[in-house]
Order: sequence, then C-alpha cells, then structure tokens
Amino acid sequence: MLSALERELVEMIIETCRCAESPPADPSPDAPLIGPESPFGFDSLDAVEIVVAVQRKYHIRIDSQETSRKVLRSLRTLAEFIQNHRE
Repeated sequence: MLSALERELVEMIIETCRCAESPPADPSPDAPLIGPESPFGFDSLDAVEIVVAVQRKYHIRIDSQETSRKVLRSLRTLAEFIQNHRE
C-alpha cells in the first residue's frame, strides 16, 4: 500500500517520464524504480528527469550520482529522502 507521498510521486514520475505503457495499478513501494526489474521500465535517462523533477517540486538537492542511486532505489526510498530533506 502506497503512502500519500508515494502516490503523489508515482503521478509526478509518470507525467515527467511520459510513460508509453500503463503503469501498474498498485506498484509496490519497494519495487525497483529504475532498471529492468522496475514495473515502470525506467532507465538512466528517466532517472535524470526524475531527479530534476523532484528537486524542483520539493526544493531539495540530490547532489551526487551515488546519492541519486540510493534515493531512486524505490518509491519508498525516494519518499523517505524527501521527507528527511524538506525545508
């Protein structure tokens, strides 16, 4: 079950990455967000778009490639990062 922030992130990410395929109706918050196992089918270019969108919308900084890899592991890790770094 997704939290409100995770649902908001799904909507933002789908809009940002212009998903060609329909996303899963209820994605697992722990499913990989990027890569071949991702239910969304996102790749590294999508990851860059997601990072930029998150930084703009939530006014937080994801300042390194290593940090973005950790943050973009799943919807849950992304939501936790946002909650911990909001102004």
